[in-house]
Amino acid sequence: MKRVHLVCDSTADLGLAYYPAHDVELVPLSIIFGEEQYLDQVEMSTREFYRRMRAGGPHPQTSQPSPGVFAEVFERLGSDGGAVICTTISSDLSGTAGSAMQARRALPDLDIRVVETKSCGPAHGAALDMAVAIRDRGGSADAIVAAIERLKAAQRLVFTVENLEYLRRGGRIGAARALLGTVLSIKPILAFIDGKVQVLDQVRTYPRALDRVVQELASAVRVWGRTVATLAHADNREGAEALAVKVAAVTGEPPQIVEVGAVLGCHVGPGAFGLFYHPASAVQT
Repeated sequence: MKRVHLVCDSTADLGLAYYPAHDVELVPLSIIFGEEQYLDQVEMSTREFYRRMRAGGPHPQTSQPSPGVFAEVFERLGSDGGAVICTTISSDLSGTAGSAMQARRALPDLDIRVVETKSCGPAHGAALDMAVAIRDRGGSADAIVAAIERLKAAQRLVFTVENLEYLRRGGRIGAARALLGTVLSIKPILAFIDGKVQVLDQVRTYPRALDRVVQELASAVRVWGRTVATLAHADNREGAEALAVKVAAVTGEPPQIVEVGAVLGCHVGPGAFGLFYHPASAVQT
């Protein structure tokens, strides 16, 4: 059986060294500050992105890779007859999945599977990491895609932000709601539901918002039993380590701590926190 080739966009946020080490082809989105444009992770690191964002100036934007970029990667990898699996960010956050699908349609003779993760950041990273594990033990493309679909059906990503202004600028929730939240210091509890950002609740202070996020996790643990959690932060490692203590008290084990990259960081802003979690039984390796 020919080896399965894995491709992902840069919203998996696994760190630049991960991809060559695990034989994964990275297709980066672009980060735009005013007239300046950089390839995510490749030409601008996450650390530099947050430094620029905190310094003020033009609000950063992102741009998806072109279909041509995906097509070049797909054709190069798939020329040996092996299947190509490409995982992407939710299509409600970026046109990246659409670019990858367009590239797939342009190469009908190759076995290319584009798998939209319906999420971003730690959820995308978990799907890709699982795909690597299945591939490396000899799993088929069908087995990998089926495992990702099972994980997608079970996973949750709940988060909160310090400042709604970043979400307002990014257009991921209504401008009126963002303005109201800013004036009244209301902090939202947000979740990815079927690939879209939805508001679950609102509280008055950021500490309460963080507690509310952990409460969402606790509710899942009561239903699922053993639950695997990843704690994601936007340029706030110290705060993440403190919050991890509360998460561990709920799950019984320390969570993995990851930093979200520029694509999600553009919308949530520095200081944001999120919890990605799923029942332990949902992951096949």
